[in-house]
Amino acid sequence: MKRLPPRSIRCLLLLLPAILLLAAGCGKDPGPVPGAVGGEMSIAGFYVLNEGDMTPLSSTLDYYDYATGIYYTNLPLHYSGEAMMGLGEGGNDLQSYGSRLYAVLGGSGRVDVLDLETARHVGTVRIPKGRYIVFQDRYAYVSAYGESEPMGDNNPRGYVAKIDTASLQIVATCEVGYQPEEMVIAGGKLYVANSGIHQVPDYDHTVSVIDLASFQVSHSIDVAPNLHRMELDAYGNIWVSSRGDAYDVPSMVFVIDPESDCVTECLDLLPCSDMTVCGDSLYVVNNTWNAFRQAFDVGYALVDVKTRRIVARELVKDGTASAMIKNPAGIAVNPRTREFCVADACIDEPRGKVYLYSAEGRIQGRLETGPGSARIVFTHRLLALP
Repeated sequence: MKRLPPRSIRCLLLLLPAILLLAAGCGKDPGPVPGAVGGEMSIAGFYVLNEGDMTPLSSTLDYYDYATGIYYTNLPLHYSGEAMMGLGEGGNDLQSYGSRLYAVLGGSGRVDVLDLETARHVGTVRIPKGRYIVFQDRYAYVSAYGESEPMGDNNPRGYVAKIDTASLQIVATCEVGYQPEEMVIAGGKLYVANSGIHQVPDYDHTVSVIDLASFQVSHSIDVAPNLHRMELDAYGNIWVSSRGDAYDVPSMVFVIDPESDCVTECLDLLPCSDMTVCGDSLYVVNNTWNAFRQAFDVGYALVDVKTRRIVARELVKDGTASAMIKNPAGIAVNPRTREFCVADACIDEPRGKVYLYSAEGRIQGRLETGPGSARIVFTHRLLALP
């Protein structure tokens, strides 16, 4: 089989913020990001999953190399020895576990498993309308809407599929609430945020709690309508966001104590479209639709998870967030340096962007991605394209 050569774009401009404001498109290699490499467990780079536009092969995978400053777009993914450009449709989630990378492609009804160092295809697990993935021991757990039709009156409940990561076989499934989204694992239990997003206006408002030993739902926690994101902090508390209904019920963030499985706090931070925990900090970004304004509400917040107080209402300190980022769709934080990345889906443009910031919130670079950039995964391993 003839193999396609690797494609890379050497992007973009690790220059001063003022120059970035005037620049457009790709330039030459920006060079390495300061402070991102070095040390036994240094971060080598990060992968970016671009959701695409729901057309065949529009979901793509990119990689940024911290040491060289090279950004590789639309990595050639080797399936059965032949290089293919593009993953599939509806890229919802991307996570690494062990030596592998797992891409949940809800539109294509599968989870693609790739080698973390080469991006070679290792295997595929068929899961209709898969959403998010988490891991513990030898198993992966994927939330899925199932075969339901959007906005139908008889939508079945969603489920979680339990996958053996050695054989890449589904070994069990567990029915949960309607249209399940993100999950966390704590104390031998799997917590699943149910959205009911296809049940409008009767959203689901529960977190399903699965006992991992029996892989059965033990009970549900009543939280708020249209749940979405979940994060586990260092103190064992679970943070879960509600999208609300865009009208009367606002998007909010809640804290669940896994000891009692009760909601212990409701935080009116700001509407939340994505969040991530790093150390004692919860980073929150918002890009939610406001039905009254007929526009997107955009905002940022930094929360101390120990005190549960808002530390800052801005993550970016140099003015570039409001000047440059249009549709923040995701945020990721380098666990070693606290540098962070904001993915901009750029809804009205053919390509997305990822903005690189120092821990202090100063811009370091801008990368042009595939359409609908959202999920960012840091890795200790250097990419070695075949």
